[in-house]
Amino acid sequence: MKLIWRGHSCFQIEAEGYSVVFDPYEDGKVPGCGPLRLRADAVYCSHEHGDHNARGLVTLTGRGCPLSVEAVPSYHDDKRGLLRGKNTIHILSAEGLRVAHMGDLGHKLNARTLEAIGPLDAVLLPVGGHFTVDAATANAVARSLGARVVVPMHYRLGNMGFDVIGTLDQFTALRDDVRYYDTNTLELGPDTPAQTAVLAYEE
Repeated sequence: MKLIWRGHSCFQIEAEGYSVVFDPYEDGKVPGCGPLRLRADAVYCSHEHGDHNARGLVTLTGRGCPLSVEAVPSYHDDKRGLLRGKNTIHILSAEGLRVAHMGDLGHKLNARTLEAIGPLDAVLLPVGGHFTVDAATANAVARSLGARVVVPMHYRLGNMGFDVIGTLDQFTALRDDVRYYDTNTLELGPDTPAQTAVLAYEE
């Protein structure tokens, strides 16, 4: 399975010959991220904000997608959605692996939500704060989920990302298993070692 970071919170996952895109952003919505023009078999959005819901920028193949994608409800803030609304966590299962895209999660996870998510091999997790969980809360969420691989997203690095959100290093400073990649792609398998995988942005 390939996890491909397209910038901000947009990921493309390739498995079993199919491709799924999560949370594509609209042109010009994310500082430092170039326009997206993707092709996939399916697209999923965690919520209806412009930096997460650009379905029209993903050309669908039209052949359908048999990969299992479960939806778990959550919130965009820690006030049960009163500030920013609801958020959907998506969990893709393929090739014997389970990967969760957390969208713009804004709170710690209670026991009921953790049970609904279930065991994970990898989690794609926002870490920048302000609009989502901050670095410390993201670290707590990652530990509660117990995924072998944690891939941070929705953070500020250089000229990329909103200026009100936290930087990547605020999260990585809390992790003792950080691995930096010089590519935007992580090949995930059953033997991939536990790590916090920082992928490179490639426009």
